[in-house]
Amino acid sequence: MTEGNLPGARPRILVLSFSPIHRDPRVLRQIQFFSEFADVMSCGYGAAPDGVVDHVEIPVEYKPWRPDFKKVAVLLGARFHERLYFDSDRVKHVLKNIPAGSVDVIVANDALAVPAAVALRPRKGIHADLHEYAPRQGEDKLQWKLLVGPLMDWACRKYVTKADSVSTVAKGIAEEYASVYRIPEPAVVPNASYYDDRYSPSPVHSPLRLIHAGAAGRGRKIEIMMDAVARANELKPGSVTFDVVLVPGEQDYIDELAVKAAAVPGGVIRMLPPVKFEEIVGLLHGYDIGFYLCPPANFNMLHALPNKLFEFVQARLAVLIGPSPEMKRVVEEHGFGVVSKDFDAESAARVLIGLTPEQVSEMKEASHKAARTLSAENVAAPWIAAVKKLAGVA
Repeated sequence: MTEGNLPGARPRILVLSFSPIHRDPRVLRQIQFFSEFADVMSCGYGAAPDGVVDHVEIPVEYKPWRPDFKKVAVLLGARFHERLYFDSDRVKHVLKNIPAGSVDVIVANDALAVPAAVALRPRKGIHADLHEYAPRQGEDKLQWKLLVGPLMDWACRKYVTKADSVSTVAKGIAEEYASVYRIPEPAVVPNASYYDDRYSPSPVHSPLRLIHAGAAGRGRKIEIMMDAVARANELKPGSVTFDVVLVPGEQDYIDELAVKAAAVPGGVIRMLPPVKFEEIVGLLHGYDIGFYLCPPANFNMLHALPNKLFEFVQARLAVLIGPSPEMKRVVEEHGFGVVSKDFDAESAARVLIGLTPEQVSEMKEASHKAARTLSAENVAAPWIAAVKKLAGVA
């Protein structure tokens, strides 16, 4: 790596993420957008993603902070955060393989990438992209709250506050970062999908076809959506069907959901195998309503604005959600969905049986109209502006 740029040369940007970058959609979008005006190198777990000029792979065995969990717990409990972090194999690997001062800008993904970014001393600045509200990410779990939460607070208080610009995924999360850490309110860049011009609204089916696609985490309480569909068919027989497509996760939970789905009369709920990321929108397009109830078990779930909402839009679906403030704001602004009164099955079932084919058709058309506005290409403008500013690109 060179220590400086030749006159007229493109800036050199490091996209740093402690994730498998080659399958991290948000980070991959950064690489694509920034590659349009800079030479982008990446650093993270797994193979080099497409579009980079260089890649530093962090060995997956370096993912734990220490091989011995007890030592990690002691360091966390004693609040020796600096020692835990900078003495870890993962961070030492990054600092060893990327010379300090060798890049112009670092885009640090998530709070725990920012201390390493500061240590690498980029020539022109650091942009911190905070995917969630890190200090409360696992606050519904006591061990996480007592041990990991303070580590996240350390990273935010001591290092994120040193970033030159900051972005995150939702307005409520941006407001919390600004309030707690006294940093200028971060720009909001939702986890939107790329604009897909292959699709237009499909005719409404009878019964209405619902789908949920996402991670298989027990905290997401997918069983409530199943109960809602079962209840809707009790109140109005033959009104809706529901397909569930889950990314592999908690297998015991997936098995429980499969048993629950099979027990609903009439085969109206099905568990379908997952598809590749790039095939999700095509799969969704064959349905009428994207369904997601997200009970607010913690701060981040309260302020969830997930990628699936934007995938529903690119598939030109109507949506049914619970009263999650971030999703509700987007849905009501663009008129492509309905919001249940609560996150319980009865509330959602009552909404479902009240929907007419005409209403669903209108919402699918509204989704079609919003698809370009809510595309990754459009919502990424704050990222591009912030990083261009740091890099000195006009």
